[in-house]
Amino acid sequence: MPEPRSGRRRLPSRRAVLAAAAVGLSTALTASLSACSSSSGDVSSGQVTLTFSWWGNDDRADRTKKAVDLFEKEHPGVTVRTSNADFGSYMQKLATQAAGGGIPDVAQLDYRQISQYSGGGALLPLGDAVEDGTIRTSDMDEEFVATGEYEGKLYAVPMGRGITGYAYDSKIYQQAGIPAPRPDWTWDEWAEANRKIADLGLKSPDGRPVAGANDNGVNEDIFEDWLRSHGKKLYASQTELGFTEDDLTEFWEFCDKLREDGATAEAKDTSQANTTETSPMGRGLSAADYTWDAPFPGYTALLGDQVHYAPVPTIDGRQGAYFKPSMLLGVGANTEHPKEATELVDFLLNDERAGDVLGFTRSTPPNRKIAARVAKTLEGAEREIYEYALKMEEYGLDAPPSAPPKGDVALQTAFKRAYHRVMYELASPRDAAREFIDEAERELRS
Repeated sequence: MPEPRSGRRRLPSRRAVLAAAAVGLSTALTASLSACSSSSGDVSSGQVTLTFSWWGNDDRADRTKKAVDLFEKEHPGVTVRTSNADFGSYMQKLATQAAGGGIPDVAQLDYRQISQYSGGGALLPLGDAVEDGTIRTSDMDEEFVATGEYEGKLYAVPMGRGITGYAYDSKIYQQAGIPAPRPDWTWDEWAEANRKIADLGLKSPDGRPVAGANDNGVNEDIFEDWLRSHGKKLYASQTELGFTEDDLTEFWEFCDKLREDGATAEAKDTSQANTTETSPMGRGLSAADYTWDAPFPGYTALLGDQVHYAPVPTIDGRQGAYFKPSMLLGVGANTEHPKEATELVDFLLNDERAGDVLGFTRSTPPNRKIAARVAKTLEGAEREIYEYALKMEEYGLDAPPSAPPKGDVALQTAFKRAYHRVMYELASPRDAAREFIDEAERELRS
């Protein structure tokens, strides 16, 4: 990995700027959010009030509230005040709450937040609760539970088990003579499949050519899968990248060439992709889109049952995909009721009735017994992604990495921004890779 350039003034990290901005919010807003996030209730009177927040759609919200109702019936002295929002709003509010004095008693967390909030003292260590059986993990994979660790301590427990793949239109694949993708298909085979689809000359609803897939270059998740298929990783530690400028240049050159050949989506269509509906595939501009398993049913709902879920390509059969916590549950470090908060975490993860209600709204439940129980009721696309996960597990995947460093959220945005410069011919893949690594090293060492 190249050494930092000398003679350059170290710039403040994006995370530091955001943190300063959060601290500078008005006193009224901070007081309001802190009041919402702190627990209340008189323990001596047997009355306890917990706060619990998460992000997600209306279906997830309805199911989660029903599961919470079950918990309250089992714990008559406990009331749980719930709140939820869309992902972006939730992330902003949680950051403000952490800066203002404390996150909710129980909070849904993204994998990228574990290091940020654990290192910042916002989360309660859960090791004791696991050891004394308050939070049960015996029916979960040990290495998967470890994804909630930071510096050797457990701060969060996975609430869903997700995995990456490609939503693909099987009719177009058949038309191009491409067999159904196997777990061991390669990146070269994936590239050739995209070229074959582009050669069909199909037209999208707006009359433009249909490409084989979306442009991988903007997505750090795809780069991580690609790296892992090469036996490498995204981060070597909390302060060091696990790849070189040459690695990223090779990946971006691979992506850039496919787009220039018309095998993957045009730059303007990649730039507009924020949801299933606005993705190249959702707009009829490509035959496949990289996606996580949880959003996959949205493609079948939009495009029809001919859409299926394909494995991420490999290098000589080595899979880079891994089981990642789609989200985790953590307990606020300042909770006044750690016992009840950890009991709520355990109930949501391990109670069969809660499992029946929550279903697969957060991807596959990490509790294997509950996952198998709920899977019996699954149909269509939801059944397919459950069986896909079992197939990939049988094929063999490397253990998931530890939680990303604190700066990963900022670097994910920087990764996309850097490749946009490549897409619009403002930088070569090599120059963009060098610029990104310079920014990444400053962020990780700040």
